Amino acid sequence: MKKTRIIQYSDSFKLEVVKEYENGSSSIGDLKRKYDIRGAATITRWLKNYGKRDVLPKIIRVEKPGEQDQLRKLKKEIQQLKEAMADLHVENVINKNTLRATAEQMGLTVDELKKKLGVE
Repeated sequence: MKKTRIIQYSDSFKLEVVKEYENGSSSIGDLKRKYDIRGAATITRWLKNYGKRDVLPKIIRVEKPGEQDQLRKLKKEIQQLKEAMADLHVENVINKNTLRATAEQMGLTVDELKKKLGVE
């Protein structure tokens, strides 16, 4: 059985790595190699927790003019579909309970009633 090695870094070590990155002397890749840090997002997480926010990589999304409208339209459609699905679920529960109650009143099982009605 292979034992897993768990590495825990001290706060002072994390702060040192963050400071080194913020000074611009090393990239995240350089620091990972230098200190043999294996986690893909470890240093990025340290930067979020211990560092200055302005040094974190920024995500810039470039869109065509119609893409934002299309995204908004698709989100609205998803919401409408979710609502329609919820309505159908409620209707299905009501129908099942009505069928069960009707079968009970007639002294039949649900399967027997379905068979009489020709419903599968």
